[in-house]
Amino acid sequence: MTGVDTRSVARDSLFLLADLKLEESDETHRVRVRNLSDGGMMGEASLQVRRGNRVRVALRNIGEVQGSVAWVQDDRFGVAFDSEIDSQRARRPAEGDDAGSGESFTSYAHRAPRRPDPKTLRKV
Repeated sequence: MTGVDTRSVARDSLFLLADLKLEESDETHRVRVRNLSDGGMMGEASLQVRRGNRVRVALRNIGEVQGSVAWVQDDRFGVAFDSEIDSQRARRPAEGDDAGSGESFTSYAHRAPRRPDPKTLRKV
């Protein structure tokens, strides 16, 4: 890979488990989602996939998404979704826990919290 990032869609690193099925099989495989964007994801698993394989991925709070394998390198692979999703929904707590509460919040599960304002810190 080169140091030049040619992607046109923003993506965030995270760790999320998802269930993946190859189109020609009903067998479900647990995969680790390392990057997720509205247009695709990077997964990691001990699974034999090939570029062009059609897949169905069940993502938390989103449901089943269809796509195709865009690239494979060792035990990592990229999936290009057939249609865009709201990737931020997958970062929220599982719906059903507080479904319908209407509350929204900022999740720091995938990034460092903001730096504190030096004016508000107590000097020791």
